[in-house]
Amino acid sequence: MKNSIKYALLAALLLLPGFFAPEAQAFEPVTMALLAPVAIEVYKVAEPRIVKGALYGGRKLVQMGGNIFEILYLPLGAVQITLGAPFGFFSDGIRNIGKGLVAPGKLVLNTLAFPFTLWGVDI
Repeated sequence: MKNSIKYALLAALLLLPGFFAPEAQAFEPVTMALLAPVAIEVYKVAEPRIVKGALYGGRKLVQMGGNIFEILYLPLGAVQITLGAPFGFFSDGIRNIGKGLVAPGKLVLNTLAFPFTLWGVDI
């Protein structure tokens, strides 16, 4: 009984905003024909900035992906310190643990810089 009341209340809350939504209004064909040349000129002016933002943003996304994989240096270093120490991997393990500990900080900084790179700022 309680579940059916919960589901009915949930359905009512989900459907309620649909009754108060504004009606959709379309552009008139004449308005679209008048604004098309202006839109083309705006695009021609903005295109270099859009391309630069996409280039810098894509580069930053690749860096963020690299940071995610750098986090995997931490367990690799732990294995090298414990199991690989007799075989001479202790110093490599210490180095990899250091890289793995720094990687989350680099990921956070790159994530915070990402929105700015979409506007064409090379950080």
